Amino acid sequence: MGSYYYLVAQLPYLIYGQGVPMSSGAFRALAGEKLALSDAALLDCCVLDPARAPALATSSVFLDRWLQWEQALRLNLARGRAQKTRRDFPFEAPQHPVDAVTAAKAALSLDSPLEAEFFLDKARWGAIESFEGIDYFGRNKVYAYLLKLLLLERHALFEAEEGFAEYRTIYASIMNAAPLGAAGLGAISTESGEAT
Repeated sequence: MGSYYYLVAQLPYLIYGQGVPMSSGAFRALAGEKLALSDAALLDCCVLDPARAPALATSSVFLDRWLQWEQALRLNLARGRAQKTRRDFPFEAPQHPVDAVTAAKAALSLDSPLEAEFFLDKARWGAIESFEGIDYFGRNKVYAYLLKLLLLERHALFEAEEGFAEYRTIYASIMNAAPLGAAGLGAISTESGEAT
């Protein structure tokens, strides 16, 4: 396992909930140039959805733990949602890692779906930090950085959707507050400024 001091040392520090300093695509390109070929090949396994990973078993303990954790989280979420809607769930949801199971249960108890998504992403962030270990300039730090970028990009999408929903609400209230709606605007006299 190589040391990637010059790559990691130049990266902006990531904090959950703050803006994205660079896109995950730009980081993949940068890291792909700096990593050894065997380490760069594993960048494709740095995904938020384990079903999109090329393999569930890699040569990286960090990535194996991450993919197992995320898969357990997703299966427990699916099982909990199936139970809420009284549907059968054809798969056995794993009971380990325990923190993934606990995060799924806690998210299912929240009333707001958006609040639940933010909670889950915060739990994912914590899991990534616990798996990356203490080798600050090793490949695990690079993989963790990419996963965190993906979470920040996901978080930014939720904020954009929330902002657009707020815009629609405000726009609808303005349109409903107008006495005659949009048609009434043409009835204002241009000379006096009063409605005719």
